[in-house]
This record gives sequence, structure tokens and C-alpha cells, in this order.
Amino acid sequence: MAPFDPSAECTQQLDFQLVRNGFVTLFRSRSVLGGTTSWLTERGYRVVTVDASGWTADADLHRDLAAALDFPDYYGANLDALNDCLSDVAWCEYGASRESTGFVLVLDGYDAFARHRPRSAHAVLDMFADQARAAALIGHRMMCLVRSDDPRLSFDVVGATPVLWNPRESR
Repeated sequence: MAPFDPSAECTQQLDFQLVRNGFVTLFRSRSVLGGTTSWLTERGYRVVTVDASGWTADADLHRDLAAALDFPDYYGANLDALNDCLSDVAWCEYGASRESTGFVLVLDGYDAFARHRPRSAHAVLDMFADQARAAALIGHRMMCLVRSDDPRLSFDVVGATPVLWNPRESR
């Protein structure tokens, strides 16, 4: 993956806008999210969507993320193990590919999980942001797009940056 081209008008590119202020971005509209993921897919990003709307326990999160991201069989299904595996995704050991433009994890209906398990919901986004920052250092783009049915959903700072709404739906 090449870095964003400073001689091009990259500030207008959607992927640049999404990662400019952090690696985790909130969405409310399914159509805006769908347009965004289509745009990213057309430009070579690997987009993995996970439905979080039915998650009520950490076990639900671990089961679905492990399956979606091809975690190894020895995955420990806890937050420390998740951080370790997200590190491996950042290094393209599984779940992501060096041949793609980048990796996008879409967490759909995440507000439901955040209501049931607020600390875990925040921790997942925080560790994703940390691993995405590490991935950027080796030339691998990673971003997490979080769709919520609750327009008031907010999170404390993750990865040392605030979680903001996408540019089309910012308040």
C-alpha cells in the first residue's frame, strides 16, 4: 500500500477523510455506510462487516470477530487475546492482505453491544485504533466503521483520538 500522495488532492478522497482524525468513525445511516463501503471496495480495500446488533456478552463479540477475521483456533476469546490477534491483522498475518489497499472492519449495530457491555465496546475500539496506528507505520491502512441506530452514541477517546462522526453526517 502506498501512502497517500501529497501531490494529489488527497484531502478530498473519502479514505483520507475517514482516517484523518482517527481510525474509528461513527455512522448512523445505512445508505451512507453502504456508499462508503462500496467506494472503499472499488478502490481495493478488504471490507469485513460484522453484525454486532445481537451481541449482549463478550462471548458474542469474540465468536463473531474470530470467525470474520480468521483468527487461529487457539484464540483465547478475551480482550487480551483480541488485542494480540488485531496486532496480527495489522501485520497481515490473517484477516487482512498486503495486496489490498487496506483493511476495513465494519461493526454494524454496535450501539446495542455498547449498551450491554460499555467497557468492552470501548476497549475494542481503543485497541483497534492502537493497532491501526501501528499498521500505518508499516504502510498498512486499517479503519473501523461503526454503525449505530442511536444518534447520541459516543465514546471516550480511543487510540488517543476522539471517535467522530463521518463527514457526511457530522453534527
